[in-house]
Amino acid sequence: MAADLFQNALIYLGTAIVCVPISKKLGIGSVLGYLIGGILVGPFVLGLIGTDGHDVMHTAEFGVVMMLFVIGLELNPAQFWKMKTKIVGLGGLQMLLTGLLLFPLLYFVLSFSLNASLALAMTFAMSSTAIVLQTLKEKNLDKTPAGQNAFSVLLFQDIAVIPILAVLPLLALQSVSDSQEHHQLPGFLSVMEDYPSLLLLLAVGFVFVLSKYLLPIFLRLIAKVQMHELFTAAALFFVIGIAWLMEAVGISAALGAFMAGVLLANSEFRHELEADINPFKGLLLGIFFTAVGSTINFDIIAADPLKVSAIVFSLLFVKWIVLFVIGKKFKLASDQNILFAFLLCQVGEFAFVLLSSIGQIGIVPKDDLDLFMAVVTISMMVSPLLLFINEKFIAPKIGVTEKNTEKSYDEIEAHHEVILIGFGHFGSTLGRFLRANHIQATIIDSDSDRVNLLRKMGFNVFYGDGTRLDLLESAGARDAKILISALDNPHTNMELFDMLPKHFPHLKLFVRAKNRNDAYELMDKGIDHIFRESLLDSVYMGVDVLSELGLRKYTLHRKAQDFIVYDNEAMKKLAEHRTSKEYLGNFREEIELQERLLQEDSVFIAESEEDNAWDSSVRES
Repeated sequence: MAADLFQNALIYLGTAIVCVPISKKLGIGSVLGYLIGGILVGPFVLGLIGTDGHDVMHTAEFGVVMMLFVIGLELNPAQFWKMKTKIVGLGGLQMLLTGLLLFPLLYFVLSFSLNASLALAMTFAMSSTAIVLQTLKEKNLDKTPAGQNAFSVLLFQDIAVIPILAVLPLLALQSVSDSQEHHQLPGFLSVMEDYPSLLLLLAVGFVFVLSKYLLPIFLRLIAKVQMHELFTAAALFFVIGIAWLMEAVGISAALGAFMAGVLLANSEFRHELEADINPFKGLLLGIFFTAVGSTINFDIIAADPLKVSAIVFSLLFVKWIVLFVIGKKFKLASDQNILFAFLLCQVGEFAFVLLSSIGQIGIVPKDDLDLFMAVVTISMMVSPLLLFINEKFIAPKIGVTEKNTEKSYDEIEAHHEVILIGFGHFGSTLGRFLRANHIQATIIDSDSDRVNLLRKMGFNVFYGDGTRLDLLESAGARDAKILISALDNPHTNMELFDMLPKHFPHLKLFVRAKNRNDAYELMDKGIDHIFRESLLDSVYMGVDVLSELGLRKYTLHRKAQDFIVYDNEAMKKLAEHRTSKEYLGNFREEIELQERLLQEDSVFIAESEEDNAWDSSVRES
């Protein structure tokens, strides 16, 4: 038994180590890498996993539960309440329209019974929470309109699992009465028989009280022991306990974990819980995707490949059309709407749960269930490939040719000497500083909600993708002198600065870097004006600390300027050697030199009678 456990662990971990880096290098994302790896080690190719993929997948589905718990931690109740219109509107319409379109295909084309067609239509309306959220995180799409709307739909689907599970037994009643065979009902039905509403209410109330009031007290007691592994065990115990309780009363375990995360979003333990859960979440999600790939039944596909392909294509097409129409109704821009449709057009992992329940209560024959299990798995595998096609071939064309329907978002009439791309926390601070000094900038931001909010606050901000050539043209880049990138994503900055010298060689580029490594890559592009966001904050925090310890404020500000100058000079020297073996030694030497120069400067300051200069650049040498 132990040997089998170690062998399976080696197979799953080895598959991830080999396949995921290759898929990331090819630009198709980690999810497709896990799925392809699962197919390779599955029973129909190398046969390393055998037929236990389904069992592993059910265990690894707990990764989805953990993922929704972490998402809940990042979304406080006030933000969740603001999303209610999108959750109900987008999610409700998606489920309703998808079900209405799929039902006649199942009933008239595939000749299933009325009850079976209803049950399967509701099942296939589900999308993959695991694939979509993992994709949003990897590609930094979670803040885009498409990402936020996709998240709203997924939340509604998770909530909808509860009533669907409750409705399925009602659809099976006719079948049960016509047959003498007794089907064993799922565990949640035994709860439904005895005051289901009361039990559901009690369970939700218990989670609310536990998360809001009892758990913080419990975690404070655990924290006092000062054993990090004990705190990790407590976090896992809490999430597993919530999942078990929700499953026991018929609620989606993922939804229960999400609710607990939202309630803990304002807790002082939010960040520590997130840090403890994240490694387990990532590992289990990887195993889950690998298991999904390994469970594709190629015997069923080989028996009737045309039928399987037709069903998969029909499901993807119907869901894509429904999502695109809904996106139009909610006024998503064309590029975001297409991305929104591609994100959610697959059938999700909750379909496995619903199909299992459908099989247990005898609505659909087992052979058809095996076929649909394969269809769901294939649709999940095709989804990352469709997103890759959209990203590489469709989105770039739409980004260049699209004309938004909103004139205020499309035409940039104000032209200034400075163009500022990105108006988040970093960019808005910079923009306010420029405006305070009577310097106007043409500001572009890709977050439509933030643009609308900033306009209400009095900022003249334009909505659009600042990395698009046509948008920069309309923003007056040919006449501007300076372009500032305050974007948070280092990869987007790299793409931007690959394009700019070819089309606007006269522009002086100022760019935000998150850390030293990002700065090195930007320096390789030949960019001189690089500003590490962590450097200034760290140095000027040190100024305040030293000021509290009794040092003079004027002196400290000048010292801070010296430190920044020395550190930037050292970074330029070290950039050439960062990949060599001598890098660490050179780094130590530069640090020692920097500290020695500052110490020698402090001797000069100590011998001076007074030091009122703020700027070291005007000081006599």
